[in-house]
Amino acid sequence: MSDMNASVQETSTGFQVTGYEKIEYDFTFLDGVFNPSNPQLAKCYERWGRALAVTDMNVYNMYGEQMETYFNHYNIELKVHKTKIGEKAKTIPTFLSIVDSMTEFGIYRKEPVLVVGGGLVTDVAGFACAAYRRNTNFIRIPTTVIGLIDASVSIKVAVNYGNYKNRLGAYHAPKHTFLDFTFLCTLPTAQIRNGFAELIKISTCGHKDTFDLLDKYCEEIIDTAFGRSDDASAEVRKAADAINRDGIHEMLKLETPNLHEIGLDRVIAYGHTWSPMHELVPETPLRHGHAISIDMAYSATLANDRKLISDEEHRRILNLFSRAGLSMDHHMFDEEILDKGTAAILKTRDGKLRAAVPNPIGQCTFLNDVSAEELKAALVRHKKLMAEYPRNGEGLEAFVDASDTGYTENNKAEAEALEDAAHEAGSLNGIGGKHGGNVANGHSDPVTVKKAIMNGTKDLTNGTNGFTNGAKA
Repeated sequence: MSDMNASVQETSTGFQVTGYEKIEYDFTFLDGVFNPSNPQLAKCYERWGRALAVTDMNVYNMYGEQMETYFNHYNIELKVHKTKIGEKAKTIPTFLSIVDSMTEFGIYRKEPVLVVGGGLVTDVAGFACAAYRRNTNFIRIPTTVIGLIDASVSIKVAVNYGNYKNRLGAYHAPKHTFLDFTFLCTLPTAQIRNGFAELIKISTCGHKDTFDLLDKYCEEIIDTAFGRSDDASAEVRKAADAINRDGIHEMLKLETPNLHEIGLDRVIAYGHTWSPMHELVPETPLRHGHAISIDMAYSATLANDRKLISDEEHRRILNLFSRAGLSMDHHMFDEEILDKGTAAILKTRDGKLRAAVPNPIGQCTFLNDVSAEELKAALVRHKKLMAEYPRNGEGLEAFVDASDTGYTENNKAEAEALEDAAHEAGSLNGIGGKHGGNVANGHSDPVTVKKAIMNGTKDLTNGTNGFTNGAKA
């Protein structure tokens, strides 16, 4: 949530406006956020007596009954927009389906939308809130490791555009974030592993104590869902809690002075120099944690080539990725993708590479003077090193599946239908209809557009977008 203080002064040639935006948002660690004995979430909706929740279908199938029971207990009417958001459905059509539900619900400007799910859901729904009346509040409840550790920290919200990750977005802070690590009990091991990469990211370049704990407890943390499973020892639970809290705190300390990314040398961008390009290259995308792990492992090799980390540190980093089952390489991560990724990130980072690398473990250096020849030589060496590791450095369960998306990404017809829907929605939005008239959102025909934007037609399986207990089917 943000507030603006501004002033205007007359100058010799016109006027000058100076404004300062205060951004304020809170985090609460709360195991059992939907337990009726915990009133913290309900208090956020007492004023309104109702709530619109946007959540992932998988999350709703697992926790929907708890959500309904919780809000019924506090006499708060709940309506739920269920969606299925994978990387290839993290698009404008999905965004528009959420906007349609906000319109149908009749959301007020200051009324917070409840967003429950992983980082993909919070990204798209958060962007919908940022765009809706230019600034609609939301409350965030992340349910995955990436959502809890990484996406919850940032105020960035976005959708993908083609093969460009997060190309369309905004900076929009939630009103509040509840961090409930009990959600991890029902998360597949592949998703635990996926989020583990984010903790390697922040610890390798920013917090050595956390790296040491990850190195010591790697397998136990993954196997026990960060100490939340019934068979987790008190020692592992304590270590996992320390890792999570310190990781989030370190991310916040690094991000809060630079919430709008005005400064482009960002420690938490370790692993994000080439991964935005190669993550979406395979027909079935890599999981985000695996994509950034490839980038981080390659960057560690580059740092070792430059003697920024020792051979021992280099191997320690690579071995941690391998033990975690995370990817360090992929057969489609080649010179062509390296070149394309470099060209793309130079535009994003204002003409400089700004590649974050460890120097040593726990500290960070940004590389700007790396030639194409040096990058390619490091890639050749990295590929040779990967031959020494299981699966040539490729990870376990590295590609998105139904636990990420709620549907199979290999359906080519579905992907093509999504592309058609995006073009159709784009051509209709704001042209065929008039804003503020009888047709909502400027759509020329709500029925046609609903067909176009993933509400169960055009051969798309995402037919569940909409209210579960409201008027929308």
